[in-house]
Amino acid sequence: MSRDAEIKAFLKLAGWEQAERAAVPGDASTRRYERLTLGKQKAVLMDAPKGAEAPSEPEGASVADRKALGYNALARLAGPNPEAFGCIANELTTRGFSAPKIIAADMERGFMLLEDLGDDLYARVIAEHPVKERQLYEAAIDTLAAIYRSSFPSKMSFQGESWRVRSYDGAALLAEADLFLDWYAKDFGRNIQGPARAAWNDIWMDLFKSLEVHAAGLALRDFHAENIFWLPERQAVSRVGLIDFQDGLFAHPAYDLVSLIEDARRDVSPDLSAPLLKRFCEKAGLKYGSKFKTAYAVMGAQRNAKILGIFVRLAERDKKPHYRELIPRVAAHFKGNLEDPKCAELKSWIEDHVPEALQ
Repeated sequence: MSRDAEIKAFLKLAGWEQAERAAVPGDASTRRYERLTLGKQKAVLMDAPKGAEAPSEPEGASVADRKALGYNALARLAGPNPEAFGCIANELTTRGFSAPKIIAADMERGFMLLEDLGDDLYARVIAEHPVKERQLYEAAIDTLAAIYRSSFPSKMSFQGESWRVRSYDGAALLAEADLFLDWYAKDFGRNIQGPARAAWNDIWMDLFKSLEVHAAGLALRDFHAENIFWLPERQAVSRVGLIDFQDGLFAHPAYDLVSLIEDARRDVSPDLSAPLLKRFCEKAGLKYGSKFKTAYAVMGAQRNAKILGIFVRLAERDKKPHYRELIPRVAAHFKGNLEDPKCAELKSWIEDHVPEALQ
C-alpha cells in the first residue's frame, strides 16, 4: 500500500476521510504536515514515517553503542519514534500546558491527527504587532518556568506505547557541539583532528560541569518564536501553544531559554534579554546570579555552535541554501556567549583554530 493510501485509510478510521487536505510548509525535519478541514472542525495530520531517520537510542545502550548507531542515538534525538511526541504531549496536556491534543494516532505507521493550534505563531504575531513582544515573551518565560517546576516521569506512556525521556548527558551535548567542527569549521576549510580536536572535547566537558549547579528539568529542545503559538483566549501558562518537543530531554533550564531569547530566526529586542532571564529565575525559584548567567552562556555556546553546524549542513548536504541567511545572527549570538569568563578557554581555542568564526 502506498503512503498516501495508508494516510487515507488512517483518516477514514478516524472519521476524517472527507476532510479537505492542504500541505503545511516543511521544516528541517523528515516529518510532513497537512492541515485538515472538516466542516467547522480543523486538525493537523503529522506524517512521520518510521524508516525516514536513523535509529534512536535503545534501552541500556552505552555511549559506544550510541556512537555506533549514529547521530540520533548519540545526541539522544527521538528519531523515527512518533511515540515520543505522543507521550510527551500527553504529559504536557495533563499538566495544563497547550501541547496539541491527539485526536487519533497510528504509532506503528507514524500517523497522528492533532489539534490545530491556529495561525498565531509568535513570530507572526510579533511581526504584525511589535508592541506585543514583551507581553508574549513574558508569557513564554512563565510557561518555561512552570514546565521546569513541574515533575515529569522519565518513562512516559500513551495509548499503550511508552517513551523514556533521558538526560542531556555530556555525550549528547558534545555530539551536538561537534557539528561546529564537522560542518561550520570545514566551511572555512578547517579540518580539525588529532590533538586540536581532543583539546576541543576537553574544553567542552569542563564547561558542562557548570550545568550541574542547577537541577535539571524537562527541556523541549526547540522552543522559539516559530515553534510556539499565542493563544490569548486561554488562561495563564496555557496561553502558549507548544509543538516540536519530541526530542525533549531532562536538561539545564537555560537550554530552552537560549533557544527562545537567542533565536536563530528573529532578533529579540536586546533590552528584553536580562529582564526575561531574571523573570525566569524568579518564577522558577532559582537565584539569578553569576552561576546561572555562566550556565546560560555555556548552554548558549553549545546550542549556537550546534546550530552553526546544522545550518551549513542543511545548506550543503540537504541543498537548502536559504539557511545560510540565518548564520550571521547565530554567529553573533555565539560570539556573545564566548564573552563569559568561563568560556575564555573556548574562545582562545577558536582564535587559534577557527579564527574566521570570530570575525
